[in-house]
Amino acid sequence: MDNDIQGVRPPFSRRSFLRTSLMAAALGGVTRAFSPCVPQALAETLTAVRPPVFWLQGMGCTGCSVSILNSLHPRIADVLLHVIRMDFHPTLMADEGEGAVEFMLRSAEENSGGFVLVQEGAVSEEEDGRFCIIGEAGHEEFPLSVMLEKLAPHAAVVLAVGTCAAYGGVTAAHGSVTGAVGVQEFFRRKGIGTPVVNIPGCPPHPDWMVGSILILLDAVERRGLAGGVQEVAASLDAWGRPRAFYGNTTHENCPYLYLFDEGTMAKSLIDKAGCRYGIGCKGPGAWCDSPLRRWNGRVNWCVENALCIGCVQPDFPDGQSPFYQKNLW
Repeated sequence: MDNDIQGVRPPFSRRSFLRTSLMAAALGGVTRAFSPCVPQALAETLTAVRPPVFWLQGMGCTGCSVSILNSLHPRIADVLLHVIRMDFHPTLMADEGEGAVEFMLRSAEENSGGFVLVQEGAVSEEEDGRFCIIGEAGHEEFPLSVMLEKLAPHAAVVLAVGTCAAYGGVTAAHGSVTGAVGVQEFFRRKGIGTPVVNIPGCPPHPDWMVGSILILLDAVERRGLAGGVQEVAASLDAWGRPRAFYGNTTHENCPYLYLFDEGTMAKSLIDKAGCRYGIGCKGPGAWCDSPLRRWNGRVNWCVENALCIGCVQPDFPDGQSPFYQKNLW
């Protein structure tokens, strides 16, 4: 699956490639659906729709960046080199410091209205934003909050990657002194109307991030940048998530669902003869396709090793805590 077929033109048109990818995404199999010729197809069919992407890292653990690096089909190198134009990413780019920030600001100005902004991690305005300084240019420090306020109004769309960026997440949990919030809440306070696509998870599955980009590119291909963004924004669920990945609960697709229906509950984490709802699994209220998509090259997923902690939900972690507590049954 990882070897390219050399010298063979992929049987994909630009449009058919995107549509096939999106059908696979809707069926829960972005990674398993890609064939060996996809890297070549990506290079040949996706060169025209490559808006610049600026990826900002805020208050978080960088786990979302680590997760997308584990994308298998397409491989992350193909995503970065052929699917999107990643012009700024603090962890991945070779450049750094003032020069990198100045380049991003200059490129954003040149592509006003035509670039994609990805936000990883939550946002804070407390202490003039000094809980999260992300760079400097021209002897001016840039807190994340200031950079977002500067760039977001000129972006075509903002992808809030990870639960911290989408809803505040762990960084906004009880006891935090930073005043951390998600991107949409920050935009609400600032009156910024740029569309936001939330891709929650702690961290999100690589498919959720890459697949959301494919959904966006397909819409842009058919309707242009502005029309494509509007189409994507109109297709999100009530919490701003793509329905292709967040359209059903974990519980609905769980392989242990029949045990739940039978009323057979696990007594401990090592007990695989029962449903884990009885020891605290949050699957019935967590909306994502983890059971179908699985993780780490489809080797396992949350409930195989422990249980669902509801990390894709807007009230994570406080509203999903405590994670391991016996439910009434």
